[in-house]
Amino acid sequence: MDAIFYTVQAINGDYASLVTDDGQEHSITMFLLPEGTTLGSRLKQESFQWELV
Repeated sequence: MDAIFYTVQAINGDYASLVTDDGQEHSITMFLLPEGTTLGSRLKQESFQWELV
């Protein structure tokens, strides 16, 4: 599975709004994201694992 890169655009309570480098939007619960994720963070998702980059 290829890696997908996201940028956190907004955090609304327990959810984060993400956008891929291709412009696709995605919403996910903060519980699944790495500790330290904040507005503007760059994230990589690969094999169902999230990582701050």
